[in-house]
Amino acid sequence: MNIRITIAVGLISAVAGAALAQAPPAPPKTLAATIDVYVFPTEGQTPEQQSTDEAACYNWAVQNTGTDPFQLQKQAEQAQQQSQQAQQEIAAAGQGAGVKGAVGGAAAGALIGEIASDDAGKGAAYGAAAGAVVARRRTKRAKADASQQVEQQSQQAQQATAEQIENFKKAFSVCLEGKKYLVKF
Repeated sequence: MNIRITIAVGLISAVAGAALAQAPPAPPKTLAATIDVYVFPTEGQTPEQQSTDEAACYNWAVQNTGTDPFQLQKQAEQAQQQSQQAQQEIAAAGQGAGVKGAVGGAAAGALIGEIASDDAGKGAAYGAAAGAVVARRRTKRAKADASQQVEQQSQQAQQATAEQIENFKKAFSVCLEGKKYLVKF
């Protein structure tokens, strides 16, 4: 019985000790850290002063570049959603193209079959098959072209966003360096 109590007390102590040994929560990120810019005060500025300076430099960089990284991030997410939606619409487009092509091919085949061999039914069958194949190929090619165009536009938008953020970070850093901080990004 004493062994069970000793084991139970030992387990409870171990669990309680592990819970207390957990690391404290990380301090909140600075404004600069949220945009992946690392700032170190070189003249003993307090965290409060650094926060004030970062806010001032952030506003200065927004005014001088015309770019707000947080707004750009929202816009990039919206553009990504639009790109995905466009890709889905492209995938859904052209449904039934084979049937439409078969109908058109059958009509043309019936006409040619009637003229060539007095057998409109046979000509319609050949025309329908050929029309379906041609329509599917055209649709597949058009979908591939449209999908490629959407992908290129998405990549160009991402590149433009990355350039704007890079320019913002340069302006933000210059401002902070003027306030005697060491800055890396």
